[in-house]
Amino acid sequence: MPPTLIQRWKQYFPNMRFDNTYGLSEATGPGCIYHDIDEEWDIGSIGKVGFNWEARVVNDKGESVPQGEKGEIVLRGNGVMREYYKNPEKTAETVKDNWLYTGDIATVDSDGFFYIVDRKKDLVICGGENIFPVEVEEVIQRHPKVKDVGVIGTPDERLGEIVTAVIEAEPGVTLTEEEIKEFCEQNLPRYKRPRRLIFDKVPRNPTGKIEKPKLREKYAGKKAD
Repeated sequence: MPPTLIQRWKQYFPNMRFDNTYGLSEATGPGCIYHDIDEEWDIGSIGKVGFNWEARVVNDKGESVPQGEKGEIVLRGNGVMREYYKNPEKTAETVKDNWLYTGDIATVDSDGFFYIVDRKKDLVICGGENIFPVEVEEVIQRHPKVKDVGVIGTPDERLGEIVTAVIEAEPGVTLTEEEIKEFCEQNLPRYKRPRRLIFDKVPRNPTGKIEKPKLREKYAGKKAD
């Protein structure tokens, strides 16, 4: 769950407890990473490793990264899938030495709490700088006139890619590019600020995830995944 959604929810239900569980189709069963409902935890965290699971944050070589550094979550446990149906190449890319490579970029702190940063395939590389769209989305989402926002990379001849924000304004309000640019100047480092702003509806699937492939197909000329 996005931290901004949790913070807003807690304003209405300050005394209600809730849980946040991380999992994926390729790793079924009890939550791979989850929160103990009675444990104090940071709103941005997805929790600790679940029962009978192992989890690490690794670099591109499969080596565990130092605490606090970004890397890909890999999982090992009885719930890891056997294979993708009739797709041995994709299976070999995803399961290595019994570790499932999730494609999710995260960090882990000294207490063992994991924090999702973004999807690996959603990373925007602008002029050699790695930019995670979720970090930009969380900032823009705080603007009072913004209902929803999705950030993608779009092609640029000089920089390779640029950060592009698709913004859906709250109903009945007027929101300008100048307002968003000023807000980003106050809350984001220069290299993370969107260079292109588009006002449009942000598509989400039934589970609430932003449909980034549709945004990339529409605005970056890339065929949907």
